[in-house]
Amino acid sequence: MFINSGLLEYAKKRRTTFLLSVFFGLLSGFAAIAIAFFLSKGINDVFLLRKDLSDVSNITTLFIAASFLKAVFIILKEYFSNKLSAEIKIELRSKLIRKLFSLGPVHISGEKRGELANTISNGVEKIDVYFSRYLPQLFLSALIPLSVLVFIFPIDFLTGVIFLLTAPLIPFFMYLIGTAAEKQSKKQWKSLSRMSAYFFDVLKGITALKIFGRSKDEIKKIFDVTNDFKNRTMKVLRIAFLSALALELLSTLSIAIVAVEIGLRLLNSGLEFQDALFILILAPEFYLPIRQLGTGFHAGLDGVSAFARIDRLFSRQIDGKNISEINNQIVNSCELINFKNISFIYKERKENALNNISFEIKRNEKVALVGHSGAGKSTIFNLFLRFIEPSGGIIFYNGKDIRLIDVNDWRTKISWAPQSPHIFNGTIKKNIALSKPEASDKEIIEAAKNADIHETILSFPDGYDTLVGEDGGKLSGGQIHRISLARAFLRDSEILLIDEPTANLAPASERKILSSIEKLTKNKTSLIIAHRLNTIMNADKILVFSKGKIVESGKHESLINTGKYYRALYETYQRSAV
Repeated sequence: MFINSGLLEYAKKRRTTFLLSVFFGLLSGFAAIAIAFFLSKGINDVFLLRKDLSDVSNITTLFIAASFLKAVFIILKEYFSNKLSAEIKIELRSKLIRKLFSLGPVHISGEKRGELANTISNGVEKIDVYFSRYLPQLFLSALIPLSVLVFIFPIDFLTGVIFLLTAPLIPFFMYLIGTAAEKQSKKQWKSLSRMSAYFFDVLKGITALKIFGRSKDEIKKIFDVTNDFKNRTMKVLRIAFLSALALELLSTLSIAIVAVEIGLRLLNSGLEFQDALFILILAPEFYLPIRQLGTGFHAGLDGVSAFARIDRLFSRQIDGKNISEINNQIVNSCELINFKNISFIYKERKENALNNISFEIKRNEKVALVGHSGAGKSTIFNLFLRFIEPSGGIIFYNGKDIRLIDVNDWRTKISWAPQSPHIFNGTIKKNIALSKPEASDKEIIEAAKNADIHETILSFPDGYDTLVGEDGGKLSGGQIHRISLARAFLRDSEILLIDEPTANLAPASERKILSSIEKLTKNKTSLIIAHRLNTIMNADKILVFSKGKIVESGKHESLINTGKYYRALYETYQRSAV
């Protein structure tokens, strides 16, 4: 772990800041050497040569100046070290967010959200110590002792040899202890990530736990999880404290050896007093950078463990084939969308989610996708939204492969009303304006009216400025769906994707939603997923999916008479609706 190549790349991008941190750290080392020299000379002149205070005023002034400069250099070293760390943390968090957005909801659905949140917040924060304390100190632990030796060897060769022989013992033992510490640190980080993910899961499911009377069981599990993290933390701390003890003991014994040999030679007149005092004052400064490296080593281990998880996220690849050539021009109006021999397979599944399917959507046509769960309907939506790319086949838009179209330009053509809309913890106005941030109040109100939620919003004390709470906790299911439809009305894109718009709604809310959808899909190219078949009976085309294939297609009336799969779905729906 002495140098992590992945983390070092981020420091290389900020080479100037990093070098300034090391440079001022090195200057503080030179200032310490100057302090030792002026102090030893001043004491020698006053106590042995019997000089007056006025005679050593220049040395005193230089001593004070060196002390002041050392403090300034240390402050500057800390400033540039912290600046380096802060800039890298900003880059890592930005890069992580961009990576998660580029992966999209499909590819991160298998990740634990609590662990992801812990990685983005605590994980990146752990890296702070690596760049602010460990990495600069790694270079200073070599440069400062070498600088000291340059001054020591001309004065006393024997002491220089002792320094040279004892100094490597500290990093050697640090490495031996650090190997064990690194393993424990990785286990501790995994335990912290699991604990964060578990807490997040429990908080999200607290209602179910209370209803089913499982609170006490979960409290016990929480105790076990936190106790596991505590035990792993204590193991890391135990190694860290033992390491600190070993490093301090080694440096103290080394200084003691130097002090004894200097004292004996001083008594035998083998060394001048000023030189002996200079070496004794400088001895702790020689070992200090190496001791500080030992302290930073254990603190930096957490950062390396956290970065291993971050790096795994960065290395995640998107399934399916992609095309590097991108046309950034604005997409033309929709005339024809053609799914041609499309296949897709998820890594975690053995069977294809889609198997060589083909169909067309014409301008202003309303196409419905029906079928049992897992038949491939949602995969069609994810492909259409470019969250995933086909494993085989091509999706054409007006005869052009959509992979040649910039993904952001492509999505501007689409309005999306999902089965479970996400409501952010903000005002109703901001939640509707999510689809068009530059929209005026008039446009937002008009969209709300079209979605049949305007009157409901006005009934709230704060109207459109009402705070809805996390996940729209202050709103009903029907109100959340209508806000989602208001977003689609506000965006007013020519292509609509609507995923089971009336799922889990009461009949009264369902009728209002269906009325809004009828208005929304007018003169739009629409693709609708439906389980409640009354929502798509007037569709221009119904595609029936089964095990990743289109087994039937046509309008409602013809499928009822000739379609075995669709008729079975319709009869099941009729029975459930009674």
